Amino acid sequence: MTASLSRTVLAAAVLLAVFALSGCSKDTPPASSTDTEADHDHGPTEDADHGDGHDDEGPQRTTIPAAMAEQAGIRVAPVAAGTIADEHDVQGLLTPVDGRVAQVMARFPGPIRSLRANVGDTVSTGQVLASIESNLSLSTYTVSAPISGVVLARQAQVGGVAGEGTPLFEIGDLSTLWVDLHIFGNDTQHITAGVPVTVSRMTDGVSQTTTLERVLPGTATASQSTVARASLRNDDGLWRPGAAVKARIVVATTAAAQVVPLTAVQTLEGKDVVFVRTGDTYTARPVTLGARDAQNAEVTDGLSVGEDVVIEQSYVIKADIGKAGAAHEH
Repeated sequence: MTASLSRTVLAAAVLLAVFALSGCSKDTPPASSTDTEADHDHGPTEDADHGDGHDDEGPQRTTIPAAMAEQAGIRVAPVAAGTIADEHDVQGLLTPVDGRVAQVMARFPGPIRSLRANVGDTVSTGQVLASIESNLSLSTYTVSAPISGVVLARQAQVGGVAGEGTPLFEIGDLSTLWVDLHIFGNDTQHITAGVPVTVSRMTDGVSQTTTLERVLPGTATASQSTVARASLRNDDGLWRPGAAVKARIVVATTAAAQVVPLTAVQTLEGKDVVFVRTGDTYTARPVTLGARDAQNAEVTDGLSVGEDVVIEQSYVIKADIGKAGAAHEH
């Protein structure tokens, strides 16, 4: 009886294992099946639309409620005509404007009795900066700031002797600066005075748009570059003389019938696409792009003027379509 009972328990365990395996593998053909992929029939329910716009034959799309899209920062704008700029990226240096830097001199030689300003101080025209005892008259006279500005340098110390014509301070009016842009090679043939230029600080990326005032004659000896000059407002005081900057010079602009921001363009399955919104549905639309600049791209095929396309957070739409597509792969 004991041997018979053992055989019965063993058989029951084997049957349970078989049922478990068959249950876990109900969607997988047996290894001995000779059906090929072409012979495998999904049946009408598997070939039907999945109900979310991700069928394999149709366009790729997703639906996002308006409130959720707003929360995600998704913004759309109608396709419209625009311009594509011919731009050149260059680098340059900030310098004080000629005529806005003054040297403060001692009028008569003698010992320096006091100094009332340091480097970095802001001073006004007529403000007393130093007092000096004249060796000629043995009386003390004062030296005042000839212009308003910032003290850039101080070449004197209390107790020292000021010689006649010796610089004591250097003051600069830095409310406006020059930016000297270095242009190389063939670019020198295209860049002329009067074109717009956008200058960016390397420290924090803040930009300012101005106009190229002149292209200087001659060539910078050290860099063998041509120097183009523009003026910058220095309202916040953070544009500092001697600092390197980046700049983008617009040489010319070309009209285009349809223009979208570069932020609207994504790559999907190797194709350039934009996402067109209709109601709460966003559809990937393959497009053919033409000329482009740092901000915009010309669309030569695939869109119509007035269609609403996603211009911000387009990668969110791409990710949502990709996620849904991956979930429906067989």
